[in-house]
Amino acid sequence: MDEHKIVVRRLALLIAAAAVVFALYTLRLIFLQLVHGDEFAARATSTTEYRFNVTAARGDIVDSAGRRIATSTTCYNVELSRLLIGDNDLNETIRSAVEILQANGESWNDTLRIGYADGAGQYAFTGEADSESDQNAIAAVKEALGLQQYATANDVMDRLVAEYGLESYDPAWQRILGGIRYQMEQEAFSNVNNFTLAENVSDQTVATVKEHSLALPGVEIAETSVRSYTDGTILPHVLGRVGKITAEMWRVTDENGQVTYPLRDRGYAMNDVIGISGLESAYEEQLRGQDGVETITRDSDGVIIDTSITTEPQPGKTVMLTVNSEFQKAVDEALARNVQQIAATYNVDASAGAVVVIDVKNGGILACSNYPSYDQNLYSTQYSTYSADPGLPLYNRALQGLYTPGSTYKPSVAVAALLSGIIDRNSTVYCNGVYNYFSDYHPRCTRHGHSGDIDVVTAIKWSCNIFFYDVGRRTTSDVYDDYAHRLGLGTPTGVEVSESTGRLTTKEDANYTASLEVQAAIGQGNTVVTPVQLATYAATIANKGVRYRTHFVKALLDTNTGEVLEETAPEVVEIIPDEVGAFDIVEEGMVGAAQTVAGLANYPYTIACKTGTPQRSEYYMVGSRRQYYTNSTIIAYGPVEDPQIAVGIVVEYGGGGSRTGELVADIFNAYFFERSNGMTPVQEGQLLE
Repeated sequence: MDEHKIVVRRLALLIAAAAVVFALYTLRLIFLQLVHGDEFAARATSTTEYRFNVTAARGDIVDSAGRRIATSTTCYNVELSRLLIGDNDLNETIRSAVEILQANGESWNDTLRIGYADGAGQYAFTGEADSESDQNAIAAVKEALGLQQYATANDVMDRLVAEYGLESYDPAWQRILGGIRYQMEQEAFSNVNNFTLAENVSDQTVATVKEHSLALPGVEIAETSVRSYTDGTILPHVLGRVGKITAEMWRVTDENGQVTYPLRDRGYAMNDVIGISGLESAYEEQLRGQDGVETITRDSDGVIIDTSITTEPQPGKTVMLTVNSEFQKAVDEALARNVQQIAATYNVDASAGAVVVIDVKNGGILACSNYPSYDQNLYSTQYSTYSADPGLPLYNRALQGLYTPGSTYKPSVAVAALLSGIIDRNSTVYCNGVYNYFSDYHPRCTRHGHSGDIDVVTAIKWSCNIFFYDVGRRTTSDVYDDYAHRLGLGTPTGVEVSESTGRLTTKEDANYTASLEVQAAIGQGNTVVTPVQLATYAATIANKGVRYRTHFVKALLDTNTGEVLEETAPEVVEIIPDEVGAFDIVEEGMVGAAQTVAGLANYPYTIACKTGTPQRSEYYMVGSRRQYYTNSTIIAYGPVEDPQIAVGIVVEYGGGGSRTGELVADIFNAYFFERSNGMTPVQEGQLLE
């Protein structure tokens, strides 16, 4: 009986213990499922989303007929993704990717100014010792690595090796991996910011990377676009260039030491491409487009469970120019041909020049030519050759070249004198070849085609210096400078890209004298203007004193449909009232001047022009006398009955301005040829290849 009670008691204790344990498990289950169930469920199914920009295609630049000048073509980059590399060895991943690039003759993203080790294992900085950009880049590396500025290249490499764990690699690979790792750090490589290892790689490289994709986690082929040019010789100075954002552009330090990131604040990534000059820069916001978003989702174990484009990229707008590319090419060819012809015919050193052609009706530039010039498609590979060329093909003479206008300035003085009442149509000045107003200064006139009492029409036709010395002195530079500015000289024309302002001779000039003022009246003195100003000035005379803002851009179009989104309306920036017919009088003289110029005298349409032969500062000796080199300048417009185009031309060392007459005729021939061959505005949705 006692034994039975003991068994029962033990069984009861076991049952009680089991009940307690069961109760505890039940309570724990209730705690987990009911109280914190949502929290643990979320943990079990948690994911992290990473968003990456998908670069939008850059908008095209097209001519007035819709022909593409600058466009974007598809290319492929090799990118490294920190997210996809995961726990794999980063140095080994980079090494494997570089081996593929090396095998296919590709370069990679590495701007470190240190060369490879020499036979003794010593490193040296690269670049030019006197180059400010190279010096700044080297200084920035030392600062970023926490080194003193006296640190050597060996010191820098030692720090890179230690910083990135490269001790086990040989010196060649230490330099490669150290340079790339440093570049990655400068470009903020992270889980949300991929690094472009190589750009625009070959199809062979693309295929090889994809073939080894399983062994190269995080080494990706990214489709992107690169700027290309249908004909790289069309408007290279005006179109400008695009390039990757530099460290100086990305991180800006003001004079107070305050650091800002203006491009980041505008939505750019550090390795984005941006317009850095010309129209590419001026219309960056319109051409850039709207980047898309790629979202990569990773679970709590680090496994990528989804990759998708969550926002489609939107291409940039198309920028349509006022320039017709066929006419532009014809003007380019005419300028080159005529400069060479002037040099050969007159045995002068003419080897450079510029032409600007403007639509008189609205101020749109129809052609903007520089000689010599360059090819945009060859800029990167031929930059050293271009920059070393003594002819300065990279120099934008048309918009930035500053030239003494010479006698092309005389019509502005005539306008000023007529409108201010100093002279009228019948006023005369006696020309005997020497101006004797000053006792100690006696400037001369060639008296070519004229002598005796000269009126304003005759003075413009035959370019009488004596007439303009005297009329300019009486009008004063204060007055004729004011009219010259209003006509478009020595003042910004309004073009969308960088241009030189130039200047006129004034009484405030340090070297001012009364004799300088009369020299300024014939376009000498301190006066310098640009070819685009000469063309603008000619167009304003053609418009009887109405000056339009000079411009290159005709409209913005929807890249997908060709629909006109925004059109440039003609903008009047100056109106010179004329109650005495001053512009008609000046035009009469300019029509007469054209009749004295070969190529224009018998032209089928009536052309108005004024030539100039401005002195340069350089001279040579003829016996004991200095003979100054001269440029050729000319302004022209026509047909006079209904002006359509105006032209400004400068030929360096060309000599007499009348030598450019054939070039003016060639330009008008090309213009009327294009008009007769259907040079009409593009229709919506009709962009041409």
